[in-house]
Amino acid sequence: MNDVTHPIALITGGSRGLGKNTALKLAEQGSDVILTYVHSKEAAEAVVADIEKLGRKAIALSLDAGKSASFDAFASQVREALSSHWQRTHFNHLVNNAGSGLHAPFAETTEAQFDQMVAEHLKAPFFLTQKLLPLLADGGRIVNISSGLARFSFPGSSAYASMKGGVEVLTRYMARELGERGITANVIAPGAIETDFSGGRVRDNPALNQQIASMTALGRVGLPDDIGGAIASLLQPGNRWITGQRIEASGGMLL
Repeated sequence: MNDVTHPIALITGGSRGLGKNTALKLAEQGSDVILTYVHSKEAAEAVVADIEKLGRKAIALSLDAGKSASFDAFASQVREALSSHWQRTHFNHLVNNAGSGLHAPFAETTEAQFDQMVAEHLKAPFFLTQKLLPLLADGGRIVNISSGLARFSFPGSSAYASMKGGVEVLTRYMARELGERGITANVIAPGAIETDFSGGRVRDNPALNQQIASMTALGRVGLPDDIGGAIASLLQPGNRWITGQRIEASGGMLL
């Protein structure tokens, strides 16, 4: 289980939704996993158990991606976990997935709501990645999560989508500046997915679900498997020459 030929992936927000699905897909490919959670340790430990059933190693660490003051301490926890669980000094793949949604009209979005979006969706991938760079192996991979909403517009998503637009620019800079270490950086932009994200609006509102399906080339709303599979595919060895790219996984939404 400590075979260094197996990569280690760190996935923020890996206890549920797209992060959970990504963790399981990567474990199926042979990766060990460090996943983070903010509220439910029980849910995170259940994902760890599922990964172990697949024959891989995993641990769950607490992290609130909206609190950048905690990132130094978190990096120390990762360093200790690598040493104690794997007898290694570096991990290989970083998936910056954690974050919450916000649905509010532009005219009614508060400064506090905006600041929360900045903290979770822009400051976190910027500064958490920065703190983890000494632990990310040369030749490693970074995948940041954007949204189809950075390309097309739906009322009520102005603050959230603005942060995702920033993440897409940030990803190109990561790719440019970390390339000298052989590290790639790409961004996956999901379309509308049936999860509990943003209160489960897409999953639980039949009218909204059908509306989105009708404007999607493949005729349905996305599922977690569609995104976890795309991220896991991007982290396979054969995709080592892809960097600085935005890859939209939306089923052809609003083409």
